[in-house]
Amino acid sequence: MLSDRIEGKWIDLFVHTFELAKVTRGDEIAILSETQSRQINVHLAELALLRLGAKPFHVVLPTPPLQVRVPVRSTGATPALQGMKTVVSALSQSVMVVDLTVEGLMHAPETPAILGAGSRILYISNDHPEQLERCAPDPALRDRVHLGMDMAKRATEMRVTSVAGTDLRVDMRDAFVGGTWGGCDTPGTLENWPGGLVVCFPKAGSVNGTLVMDVGDFNCTFKRNLERPVRLVIENDFAVAIEGDGLDAELMRGYFEAWGDRNAYASSHVGWGMNASARWDAMVAYDKRDTNAVEQRAFAGNFLYSTGANPFADRFTLCHFDLPMRKCTVTLDNTTVVRDGVLQGALAG
Repeated sequence: MLSDRIEGKWIDLFVHTFELAKVTRGDEIAILSETQSRQINVHLAELALLRLGAKPFHVVLPTPPLQVRVPVRSTGATPALQGMKTVVSALSQSVMVVDLTVEGLMHAPETPAILGAGSRILYISNDHPEQLERCAPDPALRDRVHLGMDMAKRATEMRVTSVAGTDLRVDMRDAFVGGTWGGCDTPGTLENWPGGLVVCFPKAGSVNGTLVMDVGDFNCTFKRNLERPVRLVIENDFAVAIEGDGLDAELMRGYFEAWGDRNAYASSHVGWGMNASARWDAMVAYDKRDTNAVEQRAFAGNFLYSTGANPFADRFTLCHFDLPMRKCTVTLDNTTVVRDGVLQGALAG
């Protein structure tokens, strides 16, 4: 087990990351955390910001009571802010929010107001600093992620295939396209660390076909590499069948069923990873308490399929699966961006 001890190299790491985010002397920076946040990262953020001459202040919220009796993981939508106007106002007036909540502000309902006020948000995943160190933000990723976003925005269809049996089609017209590279240097934007991901939220009724997760593919919600294949049949966004023998399929079926919510079975977002420093197999080297599985969403060449909430299709649910898959081929119209799990062309760097 790794020790939660401040190391000089990790202060340097956070300083470097904040430099990439263009933090300057005198900037008023909000450090947002909750009582269940990983405290070593909260301390590292403060020390690094002070070293840069910024003026950090802490917003610490009690982790709220559970809303349901099902474990909620991998949502990207912290419930800690609870719509409090005073908190949202303080965050909105800061130059940048260093988001250290457990689940993050990515899909939180308060985020549009914070970004709309001109602040920017850097979500630092609830990982042990060693994992953040291995996946430090890389400026070289920025242009490649932006290129991938441009390609996705121009596409009318995404097709995903694999030797394992995946054959999925996504109507990309009017899809919302985003991406992260790990830095956070532009007002009104949100970034993740670890970063390196192009992600698309399709409009309602846009996803159809078969998705086959093979041995070694990843279930981020369970923080588990699959040991047996799982096959999803998807019709007009919704998984109508979850097939497979063994524990992996049984766990997924049980988690879906526990919600009693049709939207739990819906497509949320699709995309692909671009971070060469992230590893698909890193989970086996860490205790579950030391990782938040964000690295697995970003490893280069993965196809990421996610279920659950999609605000651009007017669907909301707390149930969420992030399912990064290896060895897939992803094609945008007539352009292949990932072939058999390997980034292609300029996206590969």
